[in-house]
Amino acid sequence: MKCPFCGHENTRVIDSRPAEENNSIRRRRVCDECDKRFTTYEKVETIPLIIVKKDDNREAFDRSKIESGVLRACHKRPVSAKQIQEIVDSVETEIYSKEEREIPSSVIGELVMEKLKDVDSVAYVRFASVYREFKDINTFMDELKKVLN
Repeated sequence: MKCPFCGHENTRVIDSRPAEENNSIRRRRVCDECDKRFTTYEKVETIPLIIVKKDDNREAFDRSKIESGVLRACHKRPVSAKQIQEIVDSVETEIYSKEEREIPSSVIGELVMEKLKDVDSVAYVRFASVYREFKDINTFMDELKKVLN
């Protein structure tokens, strides 16, 4: 593994342990050249997953898109980085457990909203307002009423 700090080719693993509920291996490494430490994760590569968008376009699944959406919804909210990671991990696990090659983006959006609702209601409404494309205040109020009930 190449050192991300100095680019040296030789690094050593100094610690390995299971991570993400035994779905990956966390490896702590040290560079033989600059002595800096860094962490890598090893994950099983799964079948390519295609996301079917609202306009019927198809694109490869990109975990970072879920992560950025959740991060935006949780901006300036009392939601920890760990909680955000758990939401993204949980959604990703559910998507892959369906064992389908194509998943509609609407399924992913609903899964994210379901997870956010349990963590922070404001983040949930923020995500829903973008995901469901609220057109006016009445649509927004309808969603707020659902959360309050």
